[in-house]
Amino acid sequence: MKAEWKAFLTDAGAEFNPDNGDEVASFGNPEREKRYTLTGTVLCDLSRLGLIEVHGEDAETFLQGQLTNDVTQIKPDTSHLGGYCNPKGRLLATFRMFRLQDTWYLMMPEELVEPSLKRLQMFVLMSKVTLGDAGCAMVRFGLSGHEAEAELKEALGDAPEAPDQAIHVDGVTAIRVHGEIPRYILLGELEAMQSLWNRLNVRGAPAGASSWRLLDIVAGVPTVYESTREAFVPQMINLELLEGVSFQKGCYTGQEIIARTHYLGKLKRRLYRLHVESDEPPAPGTEVFSPENETGQPIGAIVDAAPWPEGGVEALAVVTIQYADPDKPLNIGAVDGPAATLQLPPYPLELKIA
Repeated sequence: MKAEWKAFLTDAGAEFNPDNGDEVASFGNPEREKRYTLTGTVLCDLSRLGLIEVHGEDAETFLQGQLTNDVTQIKPDTSHLGGYCNPKGRLLATFRMFRLQDTWYLMMPEELVEPSLKRLQMFVLMSKVTLGDAGCAMVRFGLSGHEAEAELKEALGDAPEAPDQAIHVDGVTAIRVHGEIPRYILLGELEAMQSLWNRLNVRGAPAGASSWRLLDIVAGVPTVYESTREAFVPQMINLELLEGVSFQKGCYTGQEIIARTHYLGKLKRRLYRLHVESDEPPAPGTEVFSPENETGQPIGAIVDAAPWPEGGVEALAVVTIQYADPDKPLNIGAVDGPAATLQLPPYPLELKIA
């Protein structure tokens, strides 16, 4: 996080997570922020998400051979989710990709930037490609709310109208992301972003990092963290349903397993939404159990979790389809752990064959 941006947020009332000095815990009233997340217009700092930049004569070809999404479709006015997999098709990272001129950016949890950069660098070989950590290059924050589109249009003069669309206005990049509540990721240089924050903050309310995690969960958008690296293939977390996997592009790392699952295999697990009767969000990777499973073995794992405004915790979890029944309880962390109820994500779960 830029020191100047951190100072700006501190002056705005930000209180930082003691375990992660670059993550905003709240702006002084976490309970109010929690309640406002799904009903009001909120601004959330996104410095906990790092950036990888990729440029060079062979950048597009190189990325096309490494990532699940179709990199050739990433234009200055488009953005997509995507995944980076090992040869067995297991996700090493999930990210949102966008492009500024001849540079591609991958936005992912900060903790995955260094290992992803290190692994990508191994495959550059003779390609004319430069990779780098761009975490300090741009300030970034999120805007969400039923009035967010109107607020952004008033502040910038324009706003992307559909998910995965991007615009660039006066040094600010605005990307519409998934969710029934309109949401935007905003990026730019320090001064432009300070000015934009101040304009949006007139009728919006700043909120901590857990608010954006909750909005991702409600939208059914998964994130891979260090604790869940190599735990899932893309289809398990519904990445292809969010346009994060291309089945028309050529070969890429892990493609054989992913394509075989898509065309020939029977998917056994999917991403679902859970409500957990607990005050403490379970960590990503926490096991999920079902009383219906007589073996006592876990039938899934938590992908992400955040406090729910009305009490308890909302989560995304990969669950064995056989046990994915909203009318049957699940348990988190142990066979007698906190109870959870299952809900469907806000998009159809049918397997797309194309």
